[in-house]
Order: sequence, then C-alpha cells, then structure tokens
Amino acid sequence: MHVQAGRVLEWIDRAGYACAAAWSTSYCVTAYVGNVHYDGNIGPGDVVEVDAKVIHTGSSSIHVLVSVHARGLQESEFSRAMHCILVLVAVNEQGRPHRVRPWKPQSLEDSARQKLALERIPVRTRIKDAMLAEHYSEEGTASRSTLRFVAGSDTANWAGNAHGGTVMRWIHEAAATCAVLCSPEGVHATYSGGIHFHHPIRIGDIVEVDARAILVNGRDIHISILVRSAPQQGPDKLSLTTRCMMIFTVDQRQTVPTAIPEQTAEDRRLAAHAREIIRLRSELTRIGDHLLRAAKEHCQE
Repeated sequence: MHVQAGRVLEWIDRAGYACAAAWSTSYCVTAYVGNVHYDGNIGPGDVVEVDAKVIHTGSSSIHVLVSVHARGLQESEFSRAMHCILVLVAVNEQGRPHRVRPWKPQSLEDSARQKLALERIPVRTRIKDAMLAEHYSEEGTASRSTLRFVAGSDTANWAGNAHGGTVMRWIHEAAATCAVLCSPEGVHATYSGGIHFHHPIRIGDIVEVDARAILVNGRDIHISILVRSAPQQGPDKLSLTTRCMMIFTVDQRQTVPTAIPEQTAEDRRLAAHAREIIRLRSELTRIGDHLLRAAKEHCQE
C-alpha cells in the first residue's frame, strides 16, 4: 500500500505555489508541470519532506524545482520519491501577468539547476505544440476512462478557480482507471509530463477528464489525458483547460498487456504521437541526486 501519486502531485503544487508566491510577493498561477518522475513509493505513516526552490525567472514566470523525499518511521535516511519542475506565472489582482524580480544563481549548483530549466524551455514548447496538434475523436479503439463532475467549492483557490494540484489529482484518478482497464493485475504510476494549464476551471463548472491509452511500450502504458470544462448553463460547450501524458508501469510479477490494437487511423496516429513524445523527452538531462539534495535548502527570498 502506498500514497497515491495524485495526492503527491497536490503536495508538489502547493509547495511550488508557496515558493513562487514568496518570491514574487503576489498571487501566482500554475502554467506548467513537467517531467514528474515517481522515483519511489510513499507508504502510509512515512515521514515526508516536500522542498521547493526557485531555479530561474522570466519576465513574469518563476521556475521552481520541487523534490519529495520520504522515510519510514524506523528508517534514518530519506529516499527521493518524486521530483519535477513547475512553471508559475505571477499575476496581479486583475489576473494579468506582471514582472517579477530576476533570480540569479548564487552557487555552482544554482547555475546547474538554472541550466536544466533553460534547456527545457524549447523542448517544452515542441512537446506542447505536438500535443496541441493531436485530434481525439470516437474513432480510437483503445481503453478509455472518462470522469464527469461539477467542480466543488472545496477545490477553490484565491481567484475562485480549481487548484492546479487538484486538477492534477483528477488527472491521475482518470489515468489510473484507464491503466487498470489495460492491466487489471497491477500497475503503478511512474511518470507524468507535459501538464499544460491552458485555461482555469471555475468553481461550479462541469468538468470532464478523459484518459485514453495510446501506446504499450515494454511494460509501460502511455496514457493521454484531456481536461475540459463548461459552464452549467452550457454543458455541451466544453473547452480545453489542461492536457497531460502519464505513464503507468506494469508490476514486475504481472503479465504485460498486449500491444494496443492499431485498428484505425486514429489509433496509429496516436501511437506515433506517443513515440514522438518519448523521443522529445529523451533530449532532456535527468536531474541528478546532488541537485535535488541541494534543493532542500528551501525557497530563497
């Protein structure tokens, strides 16, 4: 038994927001969460540390490295459980972006982390463009899970929208259901990426979270998730708010599901799309342990 990845994503978003808001001294909105690696499980009762540090700033954007470490009560050493980079945008009371003070590296480790942030910008743009270019219809034949509900007031942030972390939890719930449909014997989340927040979800909106398996690659099931929302007065007028790609891995002792049948043109196109995203992600440098440990210096003002 372990803590669900969706719950840890909420912790990451909260830590990233607190760090960005402290730096900008203003409200911030989550624009992007990338390359969330689930490095280890967090069990019930474990001691958990979530640390966030500014690693780069643009004119109004703040790039934050968040790392999660955990240990059992009987253990003395923390192990890394998850890490990622968030991009948040500082906004004023009218919700418009405003300039933030520039962040400058103060050490060699800071410079290395900033380099990681900068090299991800062009790759992130290419991944975003590739994901936006894809079209999803009813012609796909792979496993699919769709959640539909009303965004409740318990998910509201300062601006009256659903928290980014809450949206990421919804994404995980839909994707996990889809993964189980592909392999009911045992799967676990290992990666989330390309989480782009295009528009906010207002409290009271109807929310639709659509998860679709598009590729089985070895033991990995690649799942594309689209989040749409619409006002209650026009439930059929759904607009895209968030999109994401998740990977669930079949447990070692379980049988790997057969490849997704590429029966239609859409099946084949989406499988090729997943392989292209894999290729783009391979261009990114993995964040080493020494840079994550350094992130535990906490957010600096």
